[in-house]
Amino acid sequence: MEIYEQIADAIYKGKHQDVRQLVEQCLNEGKSASDVLTNGLVAGMGKVGCDFKENVIFIPEVLIAAKAMKAGMEVLRPKLVETGVQPVAKAVIGTVAGDLHDIGKNLVSMMLEGAGFEVIDIGVDCSEEKYINAVKEHQAQLVGLSAMLTTTMTAMQRIIKAIDASGIRGQIKIMVGGAPLSQKYADEIGADAYAPDAASAVEKAKELVA
Repeated sequence: MEIYEQIADAIYKGKHQDVRQLVEQCLNEGKSASDVLTNGLVAGMGKVGCDFKENVIFIPEVLIAAKAMKAGMEVLRPKLVETGVQPVAKAVIGTVAGDLHDIGKNLVSMMLEGAGFEVIDIGVDCSEEKYINAVKEHQAQLVGLSAMLTTTMTAMQRIIKAIDASGIRGQIKIMVGGAPLSQKYADEIGADAYAPDAASAVEKAKELVA
């Protein structure tokens, strides 16, 4: 098994110490940070995403794999910055105002990072201003809105309207997700995409920024 496959396999199995050591070994051997990211970390999280979508593995395994991926990224990130490797896109993601649920948001954040996105996680109970300020500050191309309650999903429409009015709508795509949502509701409030689960969110995000 070549070293990139070993990294991907270690991520899938959640062996964060192995991932860290293998990434360090790659860099010491002169392999490019970009290749390690694409062929090792992203490939590993890609398999995690596929199997999660097919119900082969479940949220606990995904979280463990994401922790392993983060261990590799800690080693790799300085090299990526140093060599000027650009992320797929920058994504601002948060749970909307009035909602304190974060498991779904965290899962999507981790899987987007695993797919090569730079994720700006602005937390929970996020106001319109918080989203808009984060997009402007980080020059993001994607915004993710999460809501887990029927009482808070209405905040999504307010946030999208505020983004429309702020003059930044042309530079970003908006993706929504959460238990009470549907494609119909996403269409009604003017979102660009609806993701029913974390694995779908990664696929939709890639399509939106392609």
